[in-house]
Amino acid sequence: MNAVAARADASTDAAVSDAANDARGEVTKVKGVTKATAAKAIKNGYYHFIVDIWITDLNATEFGVYKHTRNRAKSRQFTSDMDIFADVTEGGERTGLIGYREDTWKKGEANDKRLVFKLFTDNLNWRATMDLMIGRSLQSTIAARGEPVMVFSINTDQDDFVVYLERSANKWPFLPEHFGFFIPDADGQPIFYRLKRDFINLGGDYTLYDQQGKKIGHLDGKVFSIGGKWKGKVKVEHADRRLLTVLQFFSAMQVFNGDCRRYMRRLWRDIVKGKVKPKLDAQELDLYKNPRRVR
Repeated sequence: MNAVAARADASTDAAVSDAANDARGEVTKVKGVTKATAAKAIKNGYYHFIVDIWITDLNATEFGVYKHTRNRAKSRQFTSDMDIFADVTEGGERTGLIGYREDTWKKGEANDKRLVFKLFTDNLNWRATMDLMIGRSLQSTIAARGEPVMVFSINTDQDDFVVYLERSANKWPFLPEHFGFFIPDADGQPIFYRLKRDFINLGGDYTLYDQQGKKIGHLDGKVFSIGGKWKGKVKVEHADRRLLTVLQFFSAMQVFNGDCRRYMRRLWRDIVKGKVKPKLDAQELDLYKNPRRVR
């Protein structure tokens, strides 16, 4: 009887150990890439990645009704209207998938469209979300007297802080656009960054600057790619996973950049003329709620 109990205890311990190992593996996948992959992504003092935009929805990730349903079951963040349109490669390995909520953007009304991106691991575990904040974007666009300003909120699976990526209203015709954001470090100290579109570029190239105005990275858009491709690099000492996530989202957003600007300008004009009343989605309103309110 004791032998049977001992074997049962051993089996239980083994099952618990296997479950713990699986959990640790999932955490490793969600947090980023393996050390071996990261090592292969580092060249000449820079960490390299590629964001490749797909030209068609007929891809292995979401092809077929059953596949899409299974993806939704795997991650609650994978909504029924989620369209995977890009993948992320680091060190020669695919480490992420980027999708957006197609219905909220393409089928939304004139005054309540939403643009929501999500970053998943290669196994479709959620890693981060980037939302176009219509309220804050419209607020800044009105203040800029019609110069379209987009404000994106980015939250990840491993950070207590939300990163806000914003297009600068200080934009003159025919001159490059700028985006700014900051990321708090472990001590809560903000580190500021600026993305500037290159004055001469063919594929939507941007240079990344730190808060001292030093060049620390670059996004190289490939104009001759079919769907779109951005090769990014960041100096190793700045290659924090949160910064890489922001840059990967930013690269994928470029295929929507023009549409976003036109939408914000059109929405501003319609509101000024009294044609539409601004409307915010309940999910966006939640992001504006006072965290200290009585609940």
